[in-house]
Amino acid sequence: MRVAIVTESFLPSVNGVTTSVCRVVECLHRAGHEVMVVAPRPAPRSFAGCPVHAVASVPVRQFPVGLPTAEMERLLPSFAPDVVHVASPFVLGAAAVVAANRCGLPAVAVYQTDMPGYLQRHVPGLAGRGAARTAWRWVRWVHRQAALTLAPSTPALADLRRHGIPRTALWGRGVDTAQFHPGWRGDAGTAALRRHLSPNGELVVGYVGRLAPEKELHRLAELAGLPHLRVAVVGDGPSAGRDRLTLTAAGLDTVFLGRREGDDLARAYAALDVFVHTGTRETFGQTLQEAAATGLPVVAPASGGPLDLVEHGRSGLLFDPDRAGGLAEAVASLYDDALRAGLAARGRALVAHRSWPSLVDQLLAHYGSLTAPAARAA
Repeated sequence: MRVAIVTESFLPSVNGVTTSVCRVVECLHRAGHEVMVVAPRPAPRSFAGCPVHAVASVPVRQFPVGLPTAEMERLLPSFAPDVVHVASPFVLGAAAVVAANRCGLPAVAVYQTDMPGYLQRHVPGLAGRGAARTAWRWVRWVHRQAALTLAPSTPALADLRRHGIPRTALWGRGVDTAQFHPGWRGDAGTAALRRHLSPNGELVVGYVGRLAPEKELHRLAELAGLPHLRVAVVGDGPSAGRDRLTLTAAGLDTVFLGRREGDDLARAYAALDVFVHTGTRETFGQTLQEAAATGLPVVAPASGGPLDLVEHGRSGLLFDPDRAGGLAEAVASLYDDALRAGLAARGRALVAHRSWPSLVDQLLAHYGSLTAPAARAA
């Protein structure tokens, strides 16, 4: 197949959208498909042997937002794809869906960012509710133009259907179990990091991800009252300074390790005892899968994507984000070595079958449902 992937985020920006796009491109290319990527500037000229076309962008909160120029209607026909894959459409992606329709190409919109939920939670009062309604109107308009919308979790799928978005289906995310695995605990670099984080045998609780308001890292302040515990934060973003001040003011023993990639990221996971996810508006929760693949027990809010990824009491723990102290109670129970080991083993078993090649096979089946002769005739 020939697949044009238009993404709102790409390298050098690192986040869930970028990661999933990179893995999809790699798997499609290895399987012999032809791929073109369209992404906001700055971007590399190619990735995994596939061309990348960078389009004009403007910075918003340290994040490049691609501009919906007429260039899209030139790029798509010149590549002549069988399908247009639009990752997390909002601005550039919206232009791609419109251009695909004008060119007679089926567009698959991959829903990944709950912008309406973010606005409602973080903009106070009536203004927040109004902003969320406006955002849903836009999301609805964009996704109604697509031939198919793929949601990453059953809560996200239900949310889309509840807001009147048609032609929806479920498509999760893969995890790189060759990159993230318990074997990293025997690595010399991991051992050195572990000595830095836990010089006196402290329980090390970690967060990995972008540091931004929607990630709700302030919830970690609940852990300040727990004894013999240190928190490691891996990542960077616009809220880094505020998060550092918030957690320090709460008296939480916290180490900020900055952004890490590749083997250094795998070592960071492996140096932890417990992984904590804090955001309540995640449509999926990729770092939960990476932590589980590394052999860590995970703790996450009983909200959004984590509901699909964590079996409470079996592969991890879910806490009520609306109940004060719920996160601290969950983490406190994991001082128990046997409980941590049991949750970690079951969590790793659950992600073992979620490889990226198997998830891309599912994605190709969705593409095929739109490009088959019967689908084109309809």
